[in-house]
Amino acid sequence: MPWGPCFRKPMMGDTTHPAVLMVEDSPSLAATYEEYLRDEAIELVHAATGQQALVQIGSLNPAVVLLDLKLPDMDGIEILEALQKARSPAIIIVITAHGSVNVAVEAMRLGAADFLMKPFTADRLRVTLRNALEKSRLLKIVEVFQETFARHEFAGFIGSSLAMQAVYRMIDAAAPSRATVFITGESGTGKELCAEAIHQRSSRREGPFVALNCAAIPKDLMESEIFGHVKGAFTSAISDRDGAAQQADGGTFFLDEICELDINLQTKLLRFIQTGTFSRVGGDAMQKVDVRFLCATNRDPLVEVETGRFREDLYYRLHVIPIPLPPLRERETDVLDLARFFLESFAAEEGRSFDGFDPQAEAILRAYSWPGNVRELQNVIRNIVVMNAGGLVTPEYLPPPLNMLSHAGSVATGAGLDGAASDGKRPGGGNLPAGGGRVSDARLPARGVLRPLAEVERETIEEALRLFDGNVPRTATELGISASTIYRKIRSWEKADQKGADRLTE
Repeated sequence: MPWGPCFRKPMMGDTTHPAVLMVEDSPSLAATYEEYLRDEAIELVHAATGQQALVQIGSLNPAVVLLDLKLPDMDGIEILEALQKARSPAIIIVITAHGSVNVAVEAMRLGAADFLMKPFTADRLRVTLRNALEKSRLLKIVEVFQETFARHEFAGFIGSSLAMQAVYRMIDAAAPSRATVFITGESGTGKELCAEAIHQRSSRREGPFVALNCAAIPKDLMESEIFGHVKGAFTSAISDRDGAAQQADGGTFFLDEICELDINLQTKLLRFIQTGTFSRVGGDAMQKVDVRFLCATNRDPLVEVETGRFREDLYYRLHVIPIPLPPLRERETDVLDLARFFLESFAAEEGRSFDGFDPQAEAILRAYSWPGNVRELQNVIRNIVVMNAGGLVTPEYLPPPLNMLSHAGSVATGAGLDGAASDGKRPGGGNLPAGGGRVSDARLPARGVLRPLAEVERETIEEALRLFDGNVPRTATELGISASTIYRKIRSWEKADQKGADRLTE
């Protein structure tokens, strides 16, 4: 049977069979080993020199390499070193007639999984190869498990908590589909990042990703922003203009804060989603586009439907695949992973050098409730980097409202230096103060009664509003939350106060 520099076993082209590269310079031995392995479910490729082996490893990505250490152009140890440097996942079985303990130890140090001394029997080769193939299979299973179920980073997200693992799996499942995805979550949880991840993992990744924030555009201009307009449609329409719907043709159209959309415009949006057609403002011609719809809201969409602010038929048209994003306070230790990531990133941007967080600072980060979620955490860490020269981050580095959370108060409520709760409950849970409330031993004895979170949160926001003379945007910036969150809370407090006043007058 003739052997070339790269012999491929006849009838073994099935790519479901694992590839095995045999590096052997002797044609007779190569033919013998091929005969030994004839009945194995593998795709066997032969290389007679070290250079041929390196080329084949790069193109074939073999599961197992049978490597003779004595080759005409190089030593097999050089190939092992190259494989180690390239972090190849191949399982290496070293074959040599010049074996010694030192050679075996060196080969194992460089990643060889097993060692065969010439001459060896067919059974010895088959058993060794099968063991290597099984190890390769198990390593791939572990790799898939780690990528799927234990991911620390995913499409721009940082975090390994169980809550985020569930989000990652939902994104993976939803991305290949054409179905509409409805993303929910508090402000700052990463809803647009989630939408971008779905787009990038879909078949539309080469097409445009167009995002439109329904809360950031005046109601009178929103229809034109979505559908475009023709010249003369209104006073400032001096020329035809494509809207976001046309711009997203062939890609993904993401409607952020969808529940802020005017009820009258929801009817036209529903028709667009159902038919894929629309007309520009002031025009009669129908435009047809191919887009996938993603949407998001920081409100409870069912409550919006029940109150009549959101059309029920539009809700059910959009709410095909729901993806709820967890708030940062429910993401276990992710806050520390995110804080370290932001600290390193912002320090590099600002040309500073930081050594991480000390245990007390970490305890405070975990105890705080993060009403502004990841966006608020970003603002806090950037404040630390900009306002301090570097070094180890201690509680003194923390800006408001975190500096209102004294470490002594955290310990009093059960959180130790390492952030672990002495009563077995997770820091940042119901037993810890949050929302920027000021904690002191005078107000909170070691076993005292905690104040309600809503009460502490309202006190903090109102105190900040007084400090900045009622300037909501400035207050929101300083607290690291969105202005819409403050407006929403003020409305809810006013309603609650009115209900209380009504009860008193009854």
